Amino acid sequence: MPTPLLFQSKLLCFSLLYLFTTLFLSLYASLYPTRCIFASLPLDPIQRTQFTYPTTYGEHKYAIPTVHSSCTSAIYFSDYGLILDEIKDLCRNSSSFSSGLRYLSEKGENFGGNFSAQKRKSYFNHSDDQMEIPCGFMKEFPVTDSDRVAMEDCREVVVVSAIFGDHDKIRQPKGLGAKTLELVCFFMFIDDSTLGGLNSHNILLNKEKEDSIGAWKIVRVHGQLPYKNSAMNGVIPKHLIHRLFPNSKFSIWLDAKLQLTVDPLLLIHSLVISTNSDLALSKHPYNIHTMEEAIATGRWRKWDDIESLKMQMEIYCENGLQPWTSKKLPYTTDVPDTALIIRRHGIGSNLFSCLLFNELEAFNPRDQLAFAYVRDLMTPKIKINMFEVQVFEHIAVEYRHNLKSVGQSSSSNSSKEGLLKTKRAIPKAVEGSGCESYLLKMWGED
Repeated sequence: MPTPLLFQSKLLCFSLLYLFTTLFLSLYASLYPTRCIFASLPLDPIQRTQFTYPTTYGEHKYAIPTVHSSCTSAIYFSDYGLILDEIKDLCRNSSSFSSGLRYLSEKGENFGGNFSAQKRKSYFNHSDDQMEIPCGFMKEFPVTDSDRVAMEDCREVVVVSAIFGDHDKIRQPKGLGAKTLELVCFFMFIDDSTLGGLNSHNILLNKEKEDSIGAWKIVRVHGQLPYKNSAMNGVIPKHLIHRLFPNSKFSIWLDAKLQLTVDPLLLIHSLVISTNSDLALSKHPYNIHTMEEAIATGRWRKWDDIESLKMQMEIYCENGLQPWTSKKLPYTTDVPDTALIIRRHGIGSNLFSCLLFNELEAFNPRDQLAFAYVRDLMTPKIKINMFEVQVFEHIAVEYRHNLKSVGQSSSSNSSKEGLLKTKRAIPKAVEGSGCESYLLKMWGED
């Protein structure tokens, strides 16, 4: 049996080794800023292939090359085993995840209620825990009872994605630790169009069997979907995860164009738990102000109805939206990249998700446009970790869609689009409106 002196000597050696390693990583990060993540690999990582696809499936979908060569803010991952135990303990302490929210349960012809701008804004101040707020599901979200039970049985961590309109390939996560699948559920929502695409490649032909593709549990959203627009149907699992998975304590939303390359437990611990955040997501690579994103949305035809975009921005400006300045710190930008969202389920992230969803239903599924409006005006405030885009490029690989978005149009809107093409054209287009002051402040001309 080791003597106390020998034990103390070993403990001192291990402490010095840990201190040296930490100092070395910090020095290395400052000298070599291209490294964005520093991590100990999961013990006994899963080596087997999650699923073998037919060679014809998604053969023309290529990864988009990364464009950022330097990293200004590296993140560190702790030991996988310690993270696994810590998240298990947190999930057992369910009281710390109580949402404190009551939802409107009335039924209607519309999935989200279709409330007016003033009615939606009236729910932003959630100082009364007894107040019921609209949060979708006023119309059926058509999934089977067995799928609903499986979703409710996911009680720790859930990773969610969706493919509506057969636009993407189902990609398997990489870098999973040996015990991650014991704690993390992977759910992929698909519609009938996507199911048809899978069947054409001889995938998921057995409809009687519980469906899974590798790590992903497949949930078929069948029949009449809540919205005609595929992107808007995708917004339901994207922003109402806490309602679809009411017992999960943490979640990660992953756009189907992304392939996760880092264990989800490492991401949750480093980007949400360690930073004491309600939610974590990447900054937009280029835009800082909401109006910049609105202009880009119109210019690049990300949403066809230019008049509705203008109306949306007018309503937001009239109701208090301001351009980003240092006064908004610790929020470092008004425009996120929402392709990957990491959440701690609780009153902060749940309320934010409900309020944001209501805005998307009122206007369009471009969630960057409503992001700052909801974030800045809601009470209580939400703690958001907006990490650097270089980190995002190191934790996921982005692929191109195979198909163009539904509704991409011809040049019929070119005259309207012209209003959004230059900096000088916009003040004339909105002269005398609620956004004139916003634009002048954004350009430093106020």
